[in-house]
Amino acid sequence: MQDPQTLAHLRRARDLMDRAYAEPLDVPTLAAKAYMSPSHFSREFRAAYGETPYAYLMTRRVERSMALLREGWSVTDACTAVGATSLGSFSSSFPRITGETPSAYRSRPHDAVEAMPPCVAKILTRPTPFD
Repeated sequence: MQDPQTLAHLRRARDLMDRAYAEPLDVPTLAAKAYMSPSHFSREFRAAYGETPYAYLMTRRVERSMALLREGWSVTDACTAVGATSLGSFSSSFPRITGETPSAYRSRPHDAVEAMPPCVAKILTRPTPFD
């Protein structure tokens, strides 16, 4: 069990990833936001949230890219817009998180999602990693 102050510091870094997912974020930057060393931050983050900071950030990026792909963006443009630095790593992370490739996700119909209020669509389309 982590103490409340540690959790508050970790939330600062997690909130930064949620807000600035398209920015170049790395563990030292996130650790500084949480007032921790990079290795301590990585251990504490994983203990608190059950995944590494990088995995959390990639899930947020994939989640945001899903919305862009539903709008018809190309895979490359969506990848770039969400801050992924490599199309290859993005394209391999996407199916690991969603269960399908970005182009397969983009090409299938999303009519039900478009009919939902945005707040409901965000919850229902949030990817859950397959492990």
